[in-house]
Amino acid sequence: MKTAQQMVDEANAVVPRISPDEAKAMVGKSDVLFLDVREPSEVAAAGKVPGAVNIPRGLVEFRADPSSQLHDKNFDRSKTIVAYCASGGRSALVGKTLKELGYEKVLNLGGFKGWVDAGGDVEK
Repeated sequence: MKTAQQMVDEANAVVPRISPDEAKAMVGKSDVLFLDVREPSEVAAAGKVPGAVNIPRGLVEFRADPSSQLHDKNFDRSKTIVAYCASGGRSALVGKTLKELGYEKVLNLGGFKGWVDAGGDVEK
């Protein structure tokens, strides 16, 4: 049996973490998808990275799988996906899942607060 923290640790071992400053240089690029995996209420309260697609963690597998009826066209295996959440745990788990689904270029920005604290732009 594993703990939630062990699962996050395993995910962090396979999904590279990037800094807000590294991520800032990627905003607006056509080959990058910023993926906000927080709940819609969290995004409504705090905003998001400009252009980010909000898909709550519980739906990511269905949205990312091209064979799913719920597939979201924003997911493209040729793109770099930069995931983030409130503190970095959910985005780490999603990153590992995306790798298992065949997405090779997956990065974890961590928590949205870190983005804001680093002066990242916020889209309301």
